[in-house]
Amino acid sequence: MTSRTPEATLFLHATIITINNTREIIRDGFLLVKDTRIAAIGNCPVPADITPETTIDCTGKIIIPGLINTHAHLVQSLLRGLAEDLPLHNWLCDAIWPLESSYAEKDGYHAARLTIAEMLKTGTTCFLDPMITHRAGWENVCDAVGEMGIRGCLSKLVKFPETNRQLSITDPRDKDLLAMSIPSLISAHSTHHSTHHNRLHVWAGAGTPRGAPISLFRGLGDACAEHGISITMHCAEAPKDRDIYHEVYHCSAMEFIRDANLCGQTRDDGEATHNLVLAHMVNLDLDVDLPLLEETKTSVAHNPSSNLKLASGVAPVPEMLAPGYKINVGLGTDGAPCSNHYDMMQEMHLASILHKGVRHDAGVVKAEIALEMATINGARALGLEGDIGSLEVGKKTDLVVLDPYGRGGIGAAPWGWENEDEGGVSAITTVVHGCTGRDVEMTMVDGRVLVADGVLVDGGREKEREIVHQARMASRGIRGRCGWKVGK
Repeated sequence: MTSRTPEATLFLHATIITINNTREIIRDGFLLVKDTRIAAIGNCPVPADITPETTIDCTGKIIIPGLINTHAHLVQSLLRGLAEDLPLHNWLCDAIWPLESSYAEKDGYHAARLTIAEMLKTGTTCFLDPMITHRAGWENVCDAVGEMGIRGCLSKLVKFPETNRQLSITDPRDKDLLAMSIPSLISAHSTHHSTHHNRLHVWAGAGTPRGAPISLFRGLGDACAEHGISITMHCAEAPKDRDIYHEVYHCSAMEFIRDANLCGQTRDDGEATHNLVLAHMVNLDLDVDLPLLEETKTSVAHNPSSNLKLASGVAPVPEMLAPGYKINVGLGTDGAPCSNHYDMMQEMHLASILHKGVRHDAGVVKAEIALEMATINGARALGLEGDIGSLEVGKKTDLVVLDPYGRGGIGAAPWGWENEDEGGVSAITTVVHGCTGRDVEMTMVDGRVLVADGVLVDGGREKEREIVHQARMASRGIRGRCGWKVGK
């Protein structure tokens, strides 16, 4: 079976959640794909002048825009299940950084393929990786993105030496500082940005400020503005991170971001030089940081599973989404060792219910908002909202077909019998709270079907088994070189 979709493919009799400007939901709808873009969308019956080469019956199924993961560590899938039950700074210093510094040969390639396979099979069509470390192998990770067909933003880590010894933070990855420099970033951007049919975009991954002078970050911000390179950075993740901003830099998190020139600057034509996505944003000075987030048009990547598992806290997402602010909030899974999955369906469910319990307010972060965070908000964060994030004529065909009753599932019942205006169950509620990644039947990226019947199209089950085998062998090698012990 080939992953290339025929020139004209018609999806028929689906419930289509468009996420367009009017948030239209089409019952018994059709969607026409021509090459890589949506050519028509509407209610059945299909107009007589539409004559597709292939028709796919989606009766009882739901079509949504492809999910966009705005914070996913691509090469950490090999570390899944390690470093359990540790707070963030111990988790990093004692486990993750030593393990990441032990990657060799094609470990990053095998890790990236494993992560991408999981993302595609659970409905993610586009992602932002916050930091490809040197030992992961930049070229190998780019090759994996090209091979697997996903749309991705890869951030090359730019790291500065930590100079504040009072913090007692040591990072074994610092042995590769020369390969994580601003010139190496610019070179990678010039070589790989917009490659693989414009599916791969190169970003800068700024290292978290933990003692390095702000002047070094300012140099990165200026270089990215000059070369049009977008930036992402972990920010105010754990309580200790907030303390570092105050005690070392004498400012809040967003004051540091502003003063380091990391925000996109406005060009003469009114457009921003680059996008900025800040991950986590849990421990903030709300009175200062929220107005600066809005003023600088900075996007936030919310990572509820990771923040809970690492005991970092709960991000003030309801405040960010309050009517008084225009802050764009996307959604991310983070990495496998701190969330154990790359399933955005699970992350949407948690993002919606978490804040209700914390705030004792059942009306905050409704299912509709969670789905927007995982689709159009993610597209805005990446500067790709003109092409992806919603299902509209002219946009790229990045979409997901969900089958809530497929493979014997009954957890979405009784959805599907009545229209919502007749008292029936909401399709969005069914997606966010009734489905998981296992309900993904088909995933399409850039007009190519990459997952069909829940299986990778190119290579099928055999390729999936090969990806898992190679990942297991690579993980064993990393643990051996790192001296990792069982139960550590």
